[in-house]
Amino acid sequence: MNDWTDGYVADIGYTHGYYSELNPLRIRQIFLYAGLKFPEIGTACELGFGQGVSINVHAAASAIEWHGTDFNPSQTVFAQEMAIASGSGAQLFDDSFESFASRTDLPDFDFIGVHGIWSWINDENRAVIVDFVRRKLKVGGVLYISYNTLPGWSSFAPMRHLMTEHAKILGSEGHGIINRIDGAMQFSEKLLTMNPAFLRAIPLISERFNKLKEQNRHYLAHEYFNRDWHPLYFSAMQDWLTPAKLNYACSAHHLDHLDLVNLSNEQQVLLNEIPDQMFRESVRDFIVNQQFRRDYWVKGTCRLSALEQMDQSRAIRVILTVRRTEVELKVTGVLGMATLSEPVYAPILDYLADHKIKSLGQIELAMKEKGIPLSQITQAALLLTGSGQMSLAQEESTIAKAKKHTDKLNSHILRKARSSGDITYLASPVTGGGIIVGRIQQLFLLGLSKGLKQSNDLAQFAWQVLSVQGQKIIKEGKRLETGEENIQELTELTKTFIEKQLPILKALLVV
Repeated sequence: MNDWTDGYVADIGYTHGYYSELNPLRIRQIFLYAGLKFPEIGTACELGFGQGVSINVHAAASAIEWHGTDFNPSQTVFAQEMAIASGSGAQLFDDSFESFASRTDLPDFDFIGVHGIWSWINDENRAVIVDFVRRKLKVGGVLYISYNTLPGWSSFAPMRHLMTEHAKILGSEGHGIINRIDGAMQFSEKLLTMNPAFLRAIPLISERFNKLKEQNRHYLAHEYFNRDWHPLYFSAMQDWLTPAKLNYACSAHHLDHLDLVNLSNEQQVLLNEIPDQMFRESVRDFIVNQQFRRDYWVKGTCRLSALEQMDQSRAIRVILTVRRTEVELKVTGVLGMATLSEPVYAPILDYLADHKIKSLGQIELAMKEKGIPLSQITQAALLLTGSGQMSLAQEESTIAKAKKHTDKLNSHILRKARSSGDITYLASPVTGGGIIVGRIQQLFLLGLSKGLKQSNDLAQFAWQVLSVQGQKIIKEGKRLETGEENIQELTELTKTFIEKQLPILKALLVV
């Protein structure tokens, strides 16, 4: 193959995103909620890890042995640097999928993650991945795979085709992918202002395009402008994965499991009348106009009895990750926003307000006098975890082992924050995953690590880092010009950080 990129955008790096779906710890909660036996994860693999933020966070923050590949050597160098800094032992390569799949030094895996890339590769590479999963995923192991889905992409696919055709035919190769994207966006916007029949037939295209304009161009390059771009129906994914002996387990997205916020009563009745699980998923995709699926597939499905499900659910450990006063008792699903039951959620949240790890069994005992049963507690935990206000917690022995690696990785990320805000997550040994912490707050943490304690000292430290690089704070869309304005705003941000965010980061052992 002459072109090592094989049609994939490689002249611009992918974003430095973190994807919690790749955290194996969440399998336990979701599988138990779905009534399925979950595997213990000792070995894991991520195919197409991008800049490597997720795989490095998960390798550092857990006791799992991680392997992975991303064919872009620049991204692999960045990822390997993080792995070395943390000392996690993550084995990261720049192999193509075909080369990686043929390696003889890989273990068999309990978990394999494939986030997003399935939609951007050709059938040859898809076949390589399926064969790799068939050979290397253990019996009982879990595949996490996400991909652009039909029918949700049906309406916008023609716009994506138009933009990529413009970039290919009228864009100038010498000016790079960013300029070609901008040119394609400008042309498409001009076209839409002329009220074409396509827009009249699908009016929502304009709204979706306007949101697209606000996206990071690095994200757009990889999401929309690869040569291969293939959204597909759920049934087509089933056809691909059947040769690997995989069965569909359930959605990896917490809120997908709560029909109350996604489906009307009539829609729930219709789905429940469909005996075939696979066709039921296809029908559900039409009902909710699914655009992006995040799914777990398992090599050997094993259902739990109701008693096993309850007993094992009691062992789930959780921790509140936002201040009790800031918890929102609202959740948004396909049907819109729903308000959660105050009599059920308030007592649970009050019990968790100290930000200490509690098992669902402990919560059950504490809620006994309130008349809140385990079934409501498990549903509340699923919803609060899905909304990002609660996290699962690892066992104490795992937390202790992971902390030395997360400390090293977080120190590495904090040092990078001096010159870049690319990585906006730090690793928590408690959750086994990433916690969002913006660049300014990372600079405050860096100041704290140097012995600074007062808010004005931390603000001055952050300002010194920013000002020497000609960088200034943006407040409410306005750039603060003077040093006094910047220091004043940084001081206020520091006070808020120390009061609200720092105690939670300490509870999660991020610092």
